[in-house]
Amino acid sequence: MAAAKFERYLRNERARSEHTIRAYLGDVESLLAHALTEGIESLRQLELGTLRRWLGEQSAAGLARSTLARRAATARNFTAWALREELLDVDPGLRLKAPKRDKSLPGVLAQGQLNRVFAELVTAAESGEPLALRNAAMVELLYATGVRVGELASLDVDNLGFERRTLSVLGKGNKERTVPFGQPAEQAVQRWLQAGRPALAAPHSGAALFLGPRGGRIDQRQVRTVVERLLTALGDTAESSPHALRHSAATHLLDNGADLRSVQELLGHSSLATTQLYTHVSVERLRQSYAQAHPRA
Repeated sequence: MAAAKFERYLRNERARSEHTIRAYLGDVESLLAHALTEGIESLRQLELGTLRRWLGEQSAAGLARSTLARRAATARNFTAWALREELLDVDPGLRLKAPKRDKSLPGVLAQGQLNRVFAELVTAAESGEPLALRNAAMVELLYATGVRVGELASLDVDNLGFERRTLSVLGKGNKERTVPFGQPAEQAVQRWLQAGRPALAAPHSGAALFLGPRGGRIDQRQVRTVVERLLTALGDTAESSPHALRHSAATHLLDNGADLRSVQELLGHSSLATTQLYTHVSVERLRQSYAQAHPRA
């Protein structure tokens, strides 16, 4: 089956993350299901018109432009792979276009809001309860380093370098980077390692840095739940995703004079253009402050 072969290609040759593989396979299955409705039973019958009608059908159903753009990219990757595998005689995806992505500004938390989040975590951690110690360490690291949730969940204990306060992170495309973290994050992680992790550790814990209640490696869903509860409890922000901590870390660094290349390296962006989005956030914040404060704004 073409989809199964494509999955092996993504996993073994491209080293894509599990999240990306699931998204790509869902897109491919959707495309092939649509092709069947057009009477296409062989991959060699796939044409550009079929790809375009597939995207048009989803556009009419109200899918976001960002989703349509991703699905178009999946289709192009799939047909290019199929051509190399000689499953297609020509590549119909070469001329497939998709709507441009919306360049929405990422949500950013104010420093006062973050201070309240960390105060809440510190208060909870004073109980010594293992999960409270873990949550404080996780959220401190998310903001201190700007790592993605998946990167945080995959951390092992030996990824920490306390002597230089650095963290070794395996990012997208299996690219490794080293990022610094500050004293508050160090203290929170040390408390978790000394008093929290030993209480939850089990024979199957392995080297995982962060553990779930039953001692296994924490999963992304658990991390998201922790962060969403904290941000929702603030009551004065619409942001509830862990990505808000990543966005906030990048924006606050730029606000305080960090250069764009350094932030790019910290976040693990392959393209500087992706990091440049955060400069728009900083400029927009400056514009709003100017409008409120300047006598002749």
